[in-house]
Amino acid sequence: MNYRNPLITIILGMFLLSCGSNLDKKKKYFSIKTEENQRKFRLSETIKASISNPENKKIDSVYYFLNDEQHYKKGNTYRELLDDELLGNHTLHAKVFYEGTSQIVSKKLLFLNNQSPSLYSYNVVAEYPHDIKAFTQGLEFDGETLYESTGRKGFSTLRKVDYKTGKVVDKHILKDKYFAEGLTIFKDKIYQLTWLAKQGFIYNLETLEEEGTFAYNQSKEGWGLCNDGRKIYKSDGTEKIWILNPDTLAEEGFIQVTTNKGVKTKFNELEWIDGKIYANTWQKDGIAIINPKNGALEGVIDFSKLRNRLTDHPDLDVLNGIAYQKSTKQIFVTGKNWDKLFEIKVLK
Repeated sequence: MNYRNPLITIILGMFLLSCGSNLDKKKKYFSIKTEENQRKFRLSETIKASISNPENKKIDSVYYFLNDEQHYKKGNTYRELLDDELLGNHTLHAKVFYEGTSQIVSKKLLFLNNQSPSLYSYNVVAEYPHDIKAFTQGLEFDGETLYESTGRKGFSTLRKVDYKTGKVVDKHILKDKYFAEGLTIFKDKIYQLTWLAKQGFIYNLETLEEEGTFAYNQSKEGWGLCNDGRKIYKSDGTEKIWILNPDTLAEEGFIQVTTNKGVKTKFNELEWIDGKIYANTWQKDGIAIINPKNGALEGVIDFSKLRNRLTDHPDLDVLNGIAYQKSTKQIFVTGKNWDKLFEIKVLK
């Protein structure tokens, strides 16, 4: 039997009217429009945006702000020359004041570099032995001593290595539950990441004794670390390279690695070399050169031919490990389960 209860009909009608009223309050009367509906902008281009007002509401004022409300511009239109902005994904918001109320509308934008990455080659200056069982995740010099982080659960270590002989001088073994990742040395301390445990370790530089831990905060994974002497940089597998407070290890900001075509991901082991971040790309035998000021991917070095110099074996894996001796300006690279460490010279 199919019938309708009059009381239910009345209640349902009142509910729909109520919902309609709430929906009306939430209705977006405005939107942000850019010239030719452009969403991607390259460095040196100008963003030109205005408010679309199809219902001709009486607008009192408009405040535009990019990503957050700390930096805003007042006016009916928005113009911004992209010169020193961070690259990557951004959101342009507009707070529109009208008829005694206000409404916030947003538009997703993508800021790109205005040049394609330069291509680099290399020369091998020298070869040194490297532990073929080392699943290399991090590599960094302190003086003449090479520090190495190796991964995989049950095999993760922190090592001091004589790079000329490949001999492991000292070693700290992590608990089996940890999968070690990148490392960096900052103010006589070693900072080492783990992959999925959402924490890193702090060690004494001389003894390799564990002295503390730190959490990841916003990022979910740990991949690579480096530092510029003032700040620490951390990759997590996404397009973001996080900028860490060196005292608290808190993530205070980030850059997004970006080319002239889009944002890039999966940057692994990091090294700071002459004002740039050199980054291994996961599952590729190449290194990206990244501008830490804005995230621009400025160069790519193809190291795929280095495999021809290695001993072939079942566990042979990809390039992963960059170390820079600042005093001599020497660059060294190796990989996961590689039997050699290479000193290389980068050529444009």
